[in-house]
This record gives sequence, structure tokens and C-alpha cells, in this order.
Amino acid sequence: MIIYFHLPMKRLFFALWPDDETRQLVNKFNQSINSEGLKKVNPDNLHVTLIFLGNINDEPEVILRESVEKISVQPFVLHFERLDFWQKPRILCLSTRSYDPQLSMLVDAIKKKVEQCGIKTEDRPYQPHITLARKARKLIDIDVPPIDWKAESFCLVESCSTSNGVQYQVLQRWNFD
Repeated sequence: MIIYFHLPMKRLFFALWPDDETRQLVNKFNQSINSEGLKKVNPDNLHVTLIFLGNINDEPEVILRESVEKISVQPFVLHFERLDFWQKPRILCLSTRSYDPQLSMLVDAIKKKVEQCGIKTEDRPYQPHITLARKARKLIDIDVPPIDWKAESFCLVESCSTSNGVQYQVLQRWNFD
């Protein structure tokens, strides 16, 4: 007889998490966007994804948490100044034309640690963005106020399905140097 054990899985990703002031600025802009059918992101879920991990069980999660502790980057600021429409996922997002090299160093360092744990990551080039709304059909013509996001730490976040939709929960935070 074969017995299968189901290990609990969590849907995880590494992210930059905003301070309250930045979250309020992004949400204020998001609420100014009017278009039929848009599904706005819950303000508590606003973030900048660094590396998406997918479904992970406890053992690699523990190893990952320990391995990223040694990552060292300097604090930096992201300047979000444009609204983009990404057709395939049908999202509206805030994006930036250029960004501090510290962000690339952070993403590369996390990606290396994740791959050392045997977790496959996406191969597409990294593009920092803040998803504002899903089910978008087109780009909305609206002035975007520049939003500065001070990055002083990064987080491991769990995506939790609830009766009220998806909620993101910060599991651990690592401060920059």
C-alpha cells in the first residue's frame, strides 16, 4: 500500500512593500482611474513584485528565508511616472522608465538564492511595476502624478485566497544596509 502525504503549500513571492504614505498616494491615483469593468487592486495588496515563487512547501521556504538574510543592498528610491496597459494579463500598472541599479542587484541576488534552492523562476526581463487594476481592456488616458517609492527593505509575501478575494500577507521583512 502506498501512502501519500500532502505537504501544505503556500503561494509565495518576494516584494517591495510600501510605507503607509506611499500606499495612500498610489491608492489615491488608482481611485482616480475610471473605466468600466476594471477590478481595482485592494489598497492593502499594493506592492512591487521582485521574484514570484509560486506554490512552495515549508522546507524550501525555511531554506529560502535563511539564504536571503545575507543579501546586502543600499536603500533606493523608485520613481513611478507612467501608466501602462499590459494586454496579455489585462492589467493597468504604474511603471518607471529607469531605476536604481540597487534594484537590479536585489532582484539578481534573490533570484540566485531561489534557484540555488531548486525553484525555477521566470526567464523574462525584470520590469518593476505596481499592478493597479485587472480586467483592463485598454490604456486609460490620464495624467500620472510622479510617485516616489522609498525602498528600505524587502519581504516574503504569501498570497492567501479568502472569501473576500486574494489578500497578501507579509511573512518576513529584511531591511537594507
